[in-house]
Amino acid sequence: MNKVLLTIILALLVATGGYVVAGPYLAIHGISEAIEERDTAQLSRHVDFPTLRVNLKAQLSDYVVRRGGPELQSSLLGAVALGVAGNLAGAGVDTLVTPVGIGALLEGQGVWKRVIGDTAGGDTYAPPTPARPLRDAHHRYESVSRFTATTQTRDGRDIVFVLTRDGLRWRLSNIILPLEQAPG
Repeated sequence: MNKVLLTIILALLVATGGYVVAGPYLAIHGISEAIEERDTAQLSRHVDFPTLRVNLKAQLSDYVVRRGGPELQSSLLGAVALGVAGNLAGAGVDTLVTPVGIGALLEGQGVWKRVIGDTAGGDTYAPPTPARPLRDAHHRYESVSRFTATTQTRDGRDIVFVLTRDGLRWRLSNIILPLEQAPG
């Protein structure tokens, strides 16, 4: 009886461990599939939109301040201008980084791909070639609850998609953009 119970507990631990290890890959597959199918409800299951918005706003705000430079930061008018620019960037993130915003971007991308002929069969009425932003990504565990998938832009700069674990669930929580360093 004790051996059976021990075997069951061990099997559950191995299965849970396997799921945790495979979790980020399953999440990436789910994100890719949701983007291909333009399914924002499925995308919401794999993306932590509130956390993603906060992280992207912080990156853009930092970028705006760094691009402003010390001269602009030290003047009153410059500080006001930086504040307005940061608020506009934050409003853009709030609008776009939602299931509806992503759906609108995907729909716009689909229309654009039809216009330029980037469709499944080259036919204007065929479905657009699906976006695959994580197809050639390099994957890496950074810790037991942080996983990254790194892709490159056409000009060779890295975009890092960060997935974090909450319990057994992995979700996209940050996208580290390839923002240029401030001059100086």
